[in-house]
Amino acid sequence: MKLPASSASRGSLRFLAESRFAPALFVLGVLITGFGFLMLIPLAISWLMADGAHGAYDEAVLITIFTGSLLALSVGRQHREMRVRESFLLVALIWSLLPAFGALPLYLHIEGLSWTDAYFEAVSGLTATGATVLSGLDKLPLSINFWRTFMHWVGGLGVVVLAVAILPLLGFGGRGMLRAETPGPMKDSKITPRITETAKGLWVVYVILTVACGTSLYQMGMDGWDAMMHAFSVMGLGGFSSKDASLGHFDSLDIELVVIFFALLAGINFSTHFLAFSQRSLRAYRVDTEAHYFLGILALSILALSLYLWPEGIYPDFPTTLRYVAFHSVSLATSLGFATTDYVLWPLFGQLWILFLGSFVACSGSAGGGIKMMRAVVLYKQVSRELMRAMHPRGLQNVRFGNTVIPDPVLHAILGFMFIYVVSIVAMTLLMVASHLDIITAFSAVVACLNNTGPGLNLVGPSTTYAVLTDFQTWVCTWAMLLGRLEIFTLLVLLMPAFWRR
Repeated sequence: MKLPASSASRGSLRFLAESRFAPALFVLGVLITGFGFLMLIPLAISWLMADGAHGAYDEAVLITIFTGSLLALSVGRQHREMRVRESFLLVALIWSLLPAFGALPLYLHIEGLSWTDAYFEAVSGLTATGATVLSGLDKLPLSINFWRTFMHWVGGLGVVVLAVAILPLLGFGGRGMLRAETPGPMKDSKITPRITETAKGLWVVYVILTVACGTSLYQMGMDGWDAMMHAFSVMGLGGFSSKDASLGHFDSLDIELVVIFFALLAGINFSTHFLAFSQRSLRAYRVDTEAHYFLGILALSILALSLYLWPEGIYPDFPTTLRYVAFHSVSLATSLGFATTDYVLWPLFGQLWILFLGSFVACSGSAGGGIKMMRAVVLYKQVSRELMRAMHPRGLQNVRFGNTVIPDPVLHAILGFMFIYVVSIVAMTLLMVASHLDIITAFSAVVACLNNTGPGLNLVGPSTTYAVLTDFQTWVCTWAMLLGRLEIFTLLVLLMPAFWRR
């Protein structure tokens, strides 16, 4: 016999409360509720500026806060530490469900925008990818552009790190969540004795640098709103702009130099910034081996690409060539994704090179995407060790990063990560090509989304949008963005049957 609706509802609530994932679901409900309160900021802007979008925010805020509160109240307050499995599930749910709520203002306000495209835009915002399906940005309501870039800022350093900072207030420790969300090479490093203080410290640095970036952009000629929104994008290494022409709209060398400087800062491990701030010394940067590789490879790439493009006659002289090469090399390498010119007009080698830089250049613990510089350097040294072993089979060779010997379990984890990374690119590129997309667009879209870079090549280059893709292709790119933001394993582990066994 069919249960009455009220009995079925009570049964569902009891199931949630007694679920072994109840602590994760409770925190998820609290975070969704908090995310709803964040929407009050663009709602207030919409009312203040009378931009006509307040109706969409009214509905989005109510839906988000109601859903989050209902979930938290249904599960009930839990009083135990989350286990590893629960932490992985919570992180995956945060990054897959929050964009659904973040997409509501876009879906409700922008006429003709499908749910697929709205969700893609929100995922691109929170994962700080910057790939967009929208055009006519100059004519969008201010609050809509603010919300898009604000999602970059919230997601750039990681909404999970923010959650870790407030978890003790809810009765939970945050170490499991930080391990699930934080890039692999820095999972076990701590810059303060308590994980909560670590998260708070990182956010303090993040806020200070964002304010400095916005102030600098304002002084260089942007109006206040544009400076704020582009600062959110730069420090989150996202790439959303309030202008269709991106940074090219301003055509200002001073603005480009400010963006380059702060993008470089955002591409360095925020733990290094925290130590430099707390110690009031630049020593943290001098001893950060990864930052040296990061800046060195970028400098060499900029010089080499400038010398390569100069004879092509694309730009009138070498300083102009250097200007555009430097900006786009830093923008794509750090996964920022801003553009000031259509680099698809460059020879294919130049296009592929800056796209390739986005695969590995950003430092671990930064807002950037890709495999991270630390993994790339360790892999290079592992290959060198294997070559030496081929010549000297009995020799003892260690892989070092700076003064640290990398243990074999870490090497095996990095090798496993790289295998899955390459397989993911190949598999998703084949899916895109099978759906009748040309190989350059398919490959570049997958690489750009997996590395959270934003613009790709050909049909998804900097002068176009991802709106040219079909719904199927858009969902493939959406999955790629989530995989890249969570560094693949956090999502894939949920697909293992063993994860769901008691």
